[in-house]
Amino acid sequence: MQHPTSADIQRVREFLLDLQSRICSALEQQGGGTAQFEIDDWQCPEGGGGRSRVLQNGSVIEKGGVMFSHINISRLPASATERHPQIAGAKAQAMGVSLVIHPKNPNVPTSHANVRLFVAEKEGQDPVWWFGGGFDLTPFYPNDEDVLAWHQKAHELCAPFGDTVYAEHKKWCDDYFYLKHRDEQRGIGGLFFDDLNQWDFETCFQYMQAVGNGYLQAIVPVFQRNQDKPYSEAQRDFQLYRRGRYVEYNLVYDRGTLFGLQTGGRIESILVSMPPLAAWSYRPEWEENSPEKRLTDYYLKPHDWLTELKK
Repeated sequence: MQHPTSADIQRVREFLLDLQSRICSALEQQGGGTAQFEIDDWQCPEGGGGRSRVLQNGSVIEKGGVMFSHINISRLPASATERHPQIAGAKAQAMGVSLVIHPKNPNVPTSHANVRLFVAEKEGQDPVWWFGGGFDLTPFYPNDEDVLAWHQKAHELCAPFGDTVYAEHKKWCDDYFYLKHRDEQRGIGGLFFDDLNQWDFETCFQYMQAVGNGYLQAIVPVFQRNQDKPYSEAQRDFQLYRRGRYVEYNLVYDRGTLFGLQTGGRIESILVSMPPLAAWSYRPEWEENSPEKRLTDYYLKPHDWLTELKK
């Protein structure tokens, strides 16, 4: 297996910083540039650091965090070694961009994306490396145009890397972003991949770039189609209720959150994905055939969206 050089790692870092900047600039424009992502540079005690970019209380984005980090780890935690026991006790470096965007308008879905590189080194052994990432969409009042376009972009970016990549990484996303205790998906899915090193380093890096760029290409039209739609107080209440599910997933299941907490990571960066407001109701009921009922009965189930919505 080809192993990344220091120059390779630097190229990945430069791409990630540029991706962070481009995503922030594009999302700021959805609000006419009136609200901007604040920059917060920070250092990690073990080495490395990051750049957090956070937007709060905007007219379009209620809260959004686009986070870059490149950290050194002297001893890997259980969340990193349970699938790779051979690197237990190794030192490592991890870098990535991770984001969660919580729009104000309930007609605009919450979106999440991340792309990352992990390299572990243990004395007397070859380095172990892999890429990971993906993007997914969590709507409150979904429409078929957005769902289809989202998955068409995912399919399009996967196509150069093999005929089965979209189907495999789409299913991985459905399986991963699943709230077992609620028996429902977090949203309408997208792509998810981890431990990606079956191709050579350059091809894996190209795929990671395609996913990062694909998120940006997919999310801007979603904002443009929905951010100016009117909404009611009842729809806003439903948005806050559904955000509660997002919080449940991130705190109970999300591997990145667990990794950050177990490595003593920067808590503000780890929990920036939390929405500014969320709500929990006891056994709420929705009218039959209502948009709220259709969300859970139809959209929050795994589907072959490309086939169903093209009919």
